[in-house]
Amino acid sequence: MTVDLDQARQALDSSTDFTVGLEEEFALLDPGSLSMVNEFEALNARAQEDPVLADSVAGELILSEVEIRSGRGENFTRALELQRERRRHLFALAAEQGLALGAIGSHPWSPWQDQQIIDTPHYRLVSDGLQYVAWRNNTFSNHVHVGVKGADRAIAVCNALRPVLPTLLAASANSVFLDGVFSGLHSARSQIFTKSFPRCGVPDHFENWDDYAGYVRFLYDTNSITEHTQIWWSVRPHFSFGTVEVRIMDAQLRAEESTALLGLAAACVAQAALDFDDGRQAPAVPNRLIEENMWRAIRHGLDGKLIDLANERELPAKAAVEALLEWTEPARRQLGLDPHLTGLPQMLEDGNGAQRQWRAHEAGESQREIFAAGVAETCASYAEADLGAGVCSKVAG
Repeated sequence: MTVDLDQARQALDSSTDFTVGLEEEFALLDPGSLSMVNEFEALNARAQEDPVLADSVAGELILSEVEIRSGRGENFTRALELQRERRRHLFALAAEQGLALGAIGSHPWSPWQDQQIIDTPHYRLVSDGLQYVAWRNNTFSNHVHVGVKGADRAIAVCNALRPVLPTLLAASANSVFLDGVFSGLHSARSQIFTKSFPRCGVPDHFENWDDYAGYVRFLYDTNSITEHTQIWWSVRPHFSFGTVEVRIMDAQLRAEESTALLGLAAACVAQAALDFDDGRQAPAVPNRLIEENMWRAIRHGLDGKLIDLANERELPAKAAVEALLEWTEPARRQLGLDPHLTGLPQMLEDGNGAQRQWRAHEAGESQREIFAAGVAETCASYAEADLGAGVCSKVAG
């Protein structure tokens, strides 16, 4: 046993409500070919010279990927301020290094066989343990950590978010192309990661912290895991940070959409905690029912329908997102989140990343044209205007 579950419980019991940490993943690209390149180590070495980036740039499994982390903000507004500064520095540094950054759930054509695993003990462990499952996982996502005080309360929040996960996935779907082909899916990332990794996707319902800790203890005692982060569920309590982490969403082409979706996910965590405080806890929903909605989100995204599980009827996926907004209104008002969700109504009106790529594909645009346009808008929105056009000028059109 290499995890102290008493210490993990203490981290949650002593946590501060509704602190926020943001994490966004990007593909490292050659700006001419737009193919993925194994340049993380060189980029990270330069990042360590920048006081803004030194503690906020991280590797994620492969050398053609970089993650930027806000660190802890006392609220969403502060976390976003930190993240925006880090975004600007990251895009400027990437340009200096002759790299472009892609924000999409799965790269359209770069072969997974060409991507190298980061040579660290943690990722060697992942690679050795999972083999092809790890090697194949060249995917990119966004995560949000929200502080939740109380171990039992954190488990109740994870329970409440289980049926919410498909709606967040449908809203964030942004991975249409994979292996050089049009996949016919809205979130190919979810199919090759969430449906492939062990202990991933929709978690079980747990009665309380002791129930969850018993499961973690079982995994250690049976040599199923050696690190608690090998529980890759799409919502999970984080032992080190005292947070509930939501991990279901694809990376986003546009910064304003990434911000809005991260804000919506944070609102869901906070609302579930407030509901728990008021004695409102929804009954446990069987995984098999939530999985029906997961498949619908993967296949059809916002173009499809999800199942209103409480009433056993279909409703448009966009209506499910609107229902999340209605449910989270108290938390959003209390935490001042609405100014950060301004990109959401426009996205629902114009289409999210997957919908826009579907339309372009159906209009006859090539895979390269669609991806090049996406990389260009990613740079323009994440780098922000004050860095000037030079940051994005080398991205292939």
